[in-house]
Amino acid sequence: MADNALHRKTNVLDRAVADQISEIFAALGDPTRVRILSSLLNQELGVSEIANLAEISESNASHQLRLLRTLRIVRARKVGKQVFYTLDDNHIRDLLERAIQHTLHK
Repeated sequence: MADNALHRKTNVLDRAVADQISEIFAALGDPTRVRILSSLLNQELGVSEIANLAEISESNASHQLRLLRTLRIVRARKVGKQVFYTLDDNHIRDLLERAIQHTLHK
């Protein structure tokens, strides 16, 4: 972790970093977005496929994906008129997988 993000004496995160982390957790606090992200755990998908798997409209999927993209939780790749989404990086994959494991742990 970057030294400037964590106050050395108190081990308290810088406010800006804490705000960004809070935004990520807030995004993950929505069941629809979690279902969208789970559909992307091991594959890249188009909006219609994501909507189908998450059982939501394409409009809602696009809206949610826009938010997730803004927060750098997913990234997009455009091919012609179609947009394909994937998790932004392995940190997001790890965070989601750990949350799933924690939830399923008995």
